Amino acid sequence: MRRHCHESRGRTFGIRLTRTAMAALLAAASPAWGHDGTDHGATAPAGEARQVDAGTDGRASGAVPSPRGTRWGAGYFPNVPLVTQDGRNVRFYDDLLKGKAVAINLIYTHCEDSCPLETARLAQVQQILGERAGRDIHFYSISIDPERDTPAVLKAYAEKFQAGRGWLFLTGRMDDIARIARKMGLSSLTDSADRDGHLPSLMVGTADGQWMRLSAMDNPRFLATKIETFVGGWKDRPAAPDKSYAAVKPIRDFDAGGYLFRTRCAACHTIGRGDAVGPDLQGVTERRERAWLHRFIKTPDAVLADKDPVALELFRKYKEVRMPNLRLGDGDVDALIRYIEAQTVPGRDRSAPKEG
Repeated sequence: MRRHCHESRGRTFGIRLTRTAMAALLAAASPAWGHDGTDHGATAPAGEARQVDAGTDGRASGAVPSPRGTRWGAGYFPNVPLVTQDGRNVRFYDDLLKGKAVAINLIYTHCEDSCPLETARLAQVQQILGERAGRDIHFYSISIDPERDTPAVLKAYAEKFQAGRGWLFLTGRMDDIARIARKMGLSSLTDSADRDGHLPSLMVGTADGQWMRLSAMDNPRFLATKIETFVGGWKDRPAAPDKSYAAVKPIRDFDAGGYLFRTRCAACHTIGRGDAVGPDLQGVTERRERAWLHRFIKTPDAVLADKDPVALELFRKYKEVRMPNLRLGDGDVDALIRYIEAQTVPGRDRSAPKEG
């Protein structure tokens, strides 16, 4: 079932290249685009020569010609209908893009891979941006599983991750969502090979301006800084006080386990700071058998699918948020367990700070 689900999404978002489209892609190839979701500089979301929206020309589905002087605008982005987590009907261009700076990614609530971590990271980015989130930059997470992701399901999902104001979770018709993904550059040639059916990319920009693709899995403070400078520019940032290199704090926990915890776990867990999206991991190496802990960290999806009683209890207790399979090797898992064990000191919080 799971394999079929992922393969079908891969087929939906994979691009069928005609001979003309392939020639256009090769002619417009640019090092600014990468397939790993990382930032390779500012660019358009999906230049017409780079990614061909087969069967459309930008005028269908309610789209209208772009005003003169704009590079993309209404003539490029599909003005298709979507529904928010609150059940409000909106148009993609008219209501969500026009006159706004936005950050857009694709998710689905039953994802067992990157989506939970993506969403937890973006919640951290929102917190860092503070009042600018929802005022200067709007977040949109669009479901690629609209049959199951009803507005009510998306609303519950947003609440699990404590999504703040200015963050909409959207559903709609599958064909319309696929068009948005193509036009936004959120579908790529590698989607059909990715187990999750899409890459954890985050598109940031304005409808009539420049766009930048980032990895939604990146350091949240890095993402917040990139969003602020790209959307608002340096002129809107307060001048930072001069600091001496001698005042730089030493790097904490610079080992494999500490790095893994900060980059893979800290968005959802703490060690000694209380529950977050997931449980506080203080003392977990004493509460759970080592072999069980190793297996659960390495393949949480398989443990839950086997109806393990502890996994089921945790799943129910923490609002049915699925722990993602992070594709960690045995050595990584062992390093992570050793790190968590070393931080578990009675009466003292030695948890690595959340990234950022």
